[in-house]
Amino acid sequence: MTEPLLVICPACAGINRVPAARIGAAPKCGRCGTALFQGRPADVDAAAFDRHVGRGSLPVLVDFWAGWCGPCRAMAPAFQAAAAEMEPHVRFLKVDTEAVQDIAARYDIRSIPTLILFRGGREVARQAGAMDRASLVAWTRQALAK
Repeated sequence: MTEPLLVICPACAGINRVPAARIGAAPKCGRCGTALFQGRPADVDAAAFDRHVGRGSLPVLVDFWAGWCGPCRAMAPAFQAAAAEMEPHVRFLKVDTEAVQDIAARYDIRSIPTLILFRGGREVARQAGAMDRASLVAWTRQALAK
């Protein structure tokens, strides 16, 4: 029997054990009752970021962005569409580099938007610049296949 996946709630950052076979069955958070997968990226603070990346079983794709960044705003709909397509197999997060400067500094974010894909708490791929939905999905799948 396989180990259950640890899925972090996008609303309360609670840790939920979900059997891998039931990951696509619309699981809800045991703490707050929110759907664990909502088909859109979760905006996170530093604590939630650390929990998703460090404790969760799912690969995590993070969009480092800022409200004043035109390319970031232009890519937002594509990032949301990619989240809708790839969840529940990949968690999508957004980190506002203005609001969560310590995370941006920790990962040496020099330009935005920057995407970083994490698996098992480690960075496995990085891409700077805006991408469309198809490119985001293809890049993510390729990076996870390595």
